[in-house]
Amino acid sequence: MSPTSNKGTALITGASSGIGAIYADRLARRGYDLILVARNRERLDNLAARLTTDKGRAVEVVAADLGTDGGIARVEEILRTDASISMLVNNAGVGASAPLLQSDPAKMHAMIMLNVVALTRLTEAAAPQFVERSSGTIINISSIVAISPELLNGVYGGTKAFVLAFSQSLHHELATKGVRVQVVLPGATSTEFWDIAGLPVSNLPEAIVMSAADMVDAALAGLDQDELVTIPSLPDIADWNAFDAARRALGPNLSHRRPAQRLLAS
Repeated sequence: MSPTSNKGTALITGASSGIGAIYADRLARRGYDLILVARNRERLDNLAARLTTDKGRAVEVVAADLGTDGGIARVEEILRTDASISMLVNNAGVGASAPLLQSDPAKMHAMIMLNVVALTRLTEAAAPQFVERSSGTIINISSIVAISPELLNGVYGGTKAFVLAFSQSLHHELATKGVRVQVVLPGATSTEFWDIAGLPVSNLPEAIVMSAADMVDAALAGLDQDELVTIPSLPDIADWNAFDAARRALGPNLSHRRPAQRLLAS
């Protein structure tokens, strides 16, 4: 992609390291200017300087804590007023590995605030602008725990199940309005996530841990193939299609006037 090409601006949350920083690099290569959002201003500045030098893109940094109302409101305003924004990557998130009964309620609340509330509000800020222009892309980073919640902390799994369901509903609502939606379900990925979650990645079997670069490259390949749900580790998309078809097949029997016969008192 030539540095002179321009696909608009991609706003990426959680952009200072790991998956977010890789998205920034890859999208800059694809011709996007960038707005990088995270709490760590120093890391953001360093990344922005490198991308500006190496990729020739315009890069703005926004130091904001999306775990707070003020931080969310600041980024919402950017999404509502910057007409150059053509892509939103909702990557910011936090996890936990300890069971619920061993978890700090305040940390669980903070997780919901970041993983659910911030993602929802930023999407609500961006979507009307994209619809008005009949163009735009929303990428939401979920997790395989969205469909395998027994693996880690249940609150974390619940937040990522929300991201999956929200993205599927958003696609249903916006697909005919020119807006692309993709939800990415990474498996174990080699980032700082695991240290923050309390389970260093070195404790995981090497065979199940993907590099952040490979994860993002696979996710973007899925976007290029117009996948709504991309699971970077999944060898055969037919497995997901069968899973989703089974879910949809339940539809006609999910709501009836009378309870199921098996649940009626004998």
